[in-house]
Amino acid sequence: MIVRFSSIGDIVLTSPVIRCLKQQTGSEVHFLTKAAFAATLKHNPYLDRLWTIRRDLSEIAAELVAEGFTHLIDLHGNLRTLELKQRLRWGQLRRGRRPPRVTTFDKLNFRKLLLTRLKVDRMPDRHIVDRYLDAAAPLGVTNDGGGLDYFIGPEEAVAGPDRPFVAFVIGAAHATKRLEEDQLVEVCARIPSPIVLLGGPDEAALGERIAATGGHIKNACGRYSLNGSADLVRQAAVVITHDTGLMHVAAAFRKPIVSVWGNTVPALGMYPYLPGGQPHTQAEVAGLGCRPCSKIGYPACPRGHFRCMRDQDLAEIARAALLAVET
Repeated sequence: MIVRFSSIGDIVLTSPVIRCLKQQTGSEVHFLTKAAFAATLKHNPYLDRLWTIRRDLSEIAAELVAEGFTHLIDLHGNLRTLELKQRLRWGQLRRGRRPPRVTTFDKLNFRKLLLTRLKVDRMPDRHIVDRYLDAAAPLGVTNDGGGLDYFIGPEEAVAGPDRPFVAFVIGAAHATKRLEEDQLVEVCARIPSPIVLLGGPDEAALGERIAATGGHIKNACGRYSLNGSADLVRQAAVVITHDTGLMHVAAAFRKPIVSVWGNTVPALGMYPYLPGGQPHTQAEVAGLGCRPCSKIGYPACPRGHFRCMRDQDLAEIARAALLAVET
């Protein structure tokens, strides 16, 4: 059993663990997550079963105990996974079974705190995917170098533009990870190629306003399921994206990526994970003493100036995307 409850990007980043476990051990592999994120894994051929919860573990606790798991790989490391470990341990002991062997991903929270609060960088020069794989290493699993996976069912395919286009992911969970509206409009104005705007229902109105500024812009925000949006990412010539889940979906499809970083930084270990050293463009404002201010994000800049986004080189973001379209 692999456990990661949220969110989209974090779950996509577990895909090498799933694949390597299945291919290298031949084990029956299950995954537990929240129902809201099941779409990210429901077509994964390396999973034998996908378990979901809506609110709490009591919904499926008895069934999980009955499975008699031999190993539990905790890639979340929170109170809920602690509860899961206890339920499986005591439940299996009561049934006369050996409890599962547990390995837990090290979240490095203290090092993240040093970086975000004191700007002291003690983060390892390793992507979070490699650290996820460390949790599977006791089972003899090693990194196969195959990068991320993402699977879409044929019924979820959508029709994109019939010529090379830019997928522009305009959303992110927190405002301090997003370009502002006038900046999004300017980037689009600098790109003559077709642009498809991607985001959830919360970005639908913003997408309509941006699309109204140019006939080459199509708003797909909130119009498709997660996997429908992922299919548009798959079809795109290049993806411009904030630090968000679809950035990792783009990496899974080996797309050219222009990633835009605000209050978070690649040093936290969650930049696009691309096999074989495939290059990508990282747009960030260097030299800001206040950055990173958080490992996640805020509704507004804590200092009010929001320079990590407002000082972005929009011309360079557009140029990098155009270069990818033309090649």
